[in-house]
Amino acid sequence: MLDSSSGPALLATLASPRRQEILRLVWAQERSAGEIARAMPDVTFGAVSLQLRSLSLAGLVDVRTESRHRFYRARREAIGPLADHLERMWGDALWRLKNAAELEHSRRGPRPRRKRPSTRKT
Repeated sequence: MLDSSSGPALLATLASPRRQEILRLVWAQERSAGEIARAMPDVTFGAVSLQLRSLSLAGLVDVRTESRHRFYRARREAIGPLADHLERMWGDALWRLKNAAELEHSRRGPRPRRKRPSTRKT
């Protein structure tokens, strides 16, 4: 349940569009870190791992280790009353478009190059 001492930290953790997307991926079913990383091809596995760690430290996901693999599942009860809001938000097409734009804006690394018109004389 959401209490007054954990509320600001929880909201800060959920403010990241990447963490929201990861939480959405593990909301209904447990997924491995590799599956989560493959669902987010625009970021490195290391970046996904750091976001998973933040979610775990905030108590928003459970982590299960099996051999060398880690599996993640959302802890809905830790989110409290925000759980219903998140589910409605994830079902909204406008939110998905907004999230895609935020993810692209926060993307690191080289951007695809635009072709420039040739200025060579032939």
